[in-house]
Amino acid sequence: MNTIDTSLVDWSRAQFALTAMYHWLFVPLTLGLGIVMAIMESIYVRTGREFWKQTARFWMKLFGINFAMGVATGIILEFEFGTNWSNYSWFVGDIFGAPLAIEGILAFFMESTFIAVMYFGWNKVSKRAHLAATWLTIIGATLSAWWILVANAWMQHPVGMEFNPDTVRNEMVDFTAVAFSPVAVVKFCHTVSSSWVLGAVFVVGVSCWYLLRGKHTEFAHASIKVAAWFGLAAALITAHTGHQSGRDIALFQPMKLAAAEGLYNGGTGRGLVLGGILRPDADWTSTAANEESKFLFHIECPYALSLLATHKADGYVPGIRNLQEGGYPLPDGAIALSAEEKMARGRLAIAALADYRKATDEASKAAALATLRENFDYFGYGYLKSPAELVPNVPLTFYSFRIMVVLGGYFIVLFAGLLILGKKVAKKQLLLWGVVLSVPLAWMASQAGWVVAEVGRQPWAIQGLLPNVAAISRLETSSVQTTFFIFLVLFTLLLLAELRIMGKAIAAGPETHTPNA
Repeated sequence: MNTIDTSLVDWSRAQFALTAMYHWLFVPLTLGLGIVMAIMESIYVRTGREFWKQTARFWMKLFGINFAMGVATGIILEFEFGTNWSNYSWFVGDIFGAPLAIEGILAFFMESTFIAVMYFGWNKVSKRAHLAATWLTIIGATLSAWWILVANAWMQHPVGMEFNPDTVRNEMVDFTAVAFSPVAVVKFCHTVSSSWVLGAVFVVGVSCWYLLRGKHTEFAHASIKVAAWFGLAAALITAHTGHQSGRDIALFQPMKLAAAEGLYNGGTGRGLVLGGILRPDADWTSTAANEESKFLFHIECPYALSLLATHKADGYVPGIRNLQEGGYPLPDGAIALSAEEKMARGRLAIAALADYRKATDEASKAAALATLRENFDYFGYGYLKSPAELVPNVPLTFYSFRIMVVLGGYFIVLFAGLLILGKKVAKKQLLLWGVVLSVPLAWMASQAGWVVAEVGRQPWAIQGLLPNVAAISRLETSSVQTTFFIFLVLFTLLLLAELRIMGKAIAAGPETHTPNA
């Protein structure tokens, strides 16, 4: 595998990133907007006011447009595991495929069943039956997100598996550990709640646009009130689960935490960087004795990073250099191995696997198997050529993390301000424009979060177990380049089509929606 052209890895990663980022333009709006429209329909069923029915139907139309686009990009994303990452699919397909299969069989069919009733059942089923269909549609979409995020969380922290040397595959031995690992639960709660924030920002942004134009003012005020309360709750949940996620990263992906903090030299009582600018010429991969700051300037909160990572003000947090050199204390009291030691043990594991498969007598097989099991935790390190490969793109991870956090705090203030002002917001022209312009910021925060999650764990396809260079399909780089640009054109056209259709629906406004005959 070490003979794989690195440009093939880079282009395959770029293609997957392109597909995932376009897909994630649609998914969070589906999850957030779905809850908002379901709340509005619940108010309609409770009050009987036709106004709330029309309000729910308007947001439901936008939900449907976005939902269709998300399905189109999501299908392509799953196929890429087989086309571009076939070694990955072979190595862990028994585990990774399970949540994807459940997502398709259970959640997706649940969505497709009830969405028909939701759209075409007005005045054909009872109010409560229709409301149930609406809630079940968004619950189905959320369950889809659950199983996808379980799969992703397993890539970040693989659990519940056992390696079978006869098939050279990892096999699931504990479904519960995979489906309900603490990392999966926290990732789901953080990702879904952040999607609710995006949906709420979208609703208040469109509503403020109506107020700027003096149109549909009753609809706009009602929508802002519902979405702002929902968005504020979601933003606070996102902040809390973000803290929990940071703790998980400190435990299971310390290199990601070090990159996100720009922490080169670790230590005890480390502060959390609130903001700063990294030196453009900083070398993050070198382990040469270098105490020079990697920042042009920065502001930090004393002891906060140690508190986040260890729950102790004087807790030890390793930096990028420490993670390569090893020798620091681990939470369980052991001493961390250096990257070179892990790579050497990984090569032992790979060699032992080869010896096991070539062995012709039971004694040789048993000896090779013992060596494999002793060193299997470092199996993936055996494919790496240099400790420098363990260091992700620090500037991209560092700045993306701060974009996510700063915007998350901004949205809390935004929703709280809208609730405090109430209907007075209609007189604040500058604020209305600020809310409208905040809509793309919600997508920026959402994408930044995924950049931290995925770029920060490089070079791993599966954390500590399989690097990208060993997960890739043996394809011609030119083939991947060609499909990259084909997808770029297709996804951009899909996005432009969605924006055009959504724009027309928003311009038409809620008053164009009348009950079905």
